[in-house]
This record gives sequence, C-alpha cells and structure tokens, in this order.
Amino acid sequence: MIAEIKRYIEISDSIDSILATSPLKLNYIIDNVNIKRPTFFKKLKDKRFTPEELLKIAQVIEPIEYSKIKEKESIQRGLKDLEAGRIFSHLEVMTDARLRLAKRKK
Repeated sequence: MIAEIKRYIEISDSIDSILATSPLKLNYIIDNVNIKRPTFFKKLKDKRFTPEELLKIAQVIEPIEYSKIKEKESIQRGLKDLEAGRIFSHLEVMTDARLRLAKRKK
C-alpha cells in the first residue's frame, strides 16, 4: 500500500509535466475530464487534483491502457459470476432474446 501511495504522490506532483508531454492538446484533455477551465488551471498550478480527477485525466491520456484495464475487470467479474453459479445457458439467452424481439415487433 505504501508503494501505491508514493506512486500517487509522484504522479500528482508531476501532473504538469505529464500533461506537457502528452500528445494530446491540453484543451482536449480539459474538455474531456469535465472540469471547468479556470478550476483545471488552478488545480494544475497548485497540484491539487483529487484521485478521481487524476483517474479521469489518465483515461483521456491513455485510452488503450484504460480499455485494457476495463476488459480485465470485466473478465474478473465474469469469472466471479461463473464461480457463483450466476450463468445462463446459450439456449436460455437465445430464448430470452427472441422473446424480447417478438415483443418489440408487436
């Protein structure tokens, strides 16, 4: 846990250089993290982004890595569902899908 906290502090302290070296324009990043421009620049100057805001920035800057993490989480949830017996057979899924489509057509 200590290593993760130190890494967070390191990222938080160097967010200005991370943003400066990003291939994306700062305006694009600001628009996509949904932080008002003046607030963003104040937080950048003071290096006071919350962990959630840093995560949003990282998702914009590194979309491929974010996608891989989301896929891994999805697979882990699926494996937990499988272990817990929360599964449906192919026949059940297809029957349910056909019923839903039939209701839509009416």
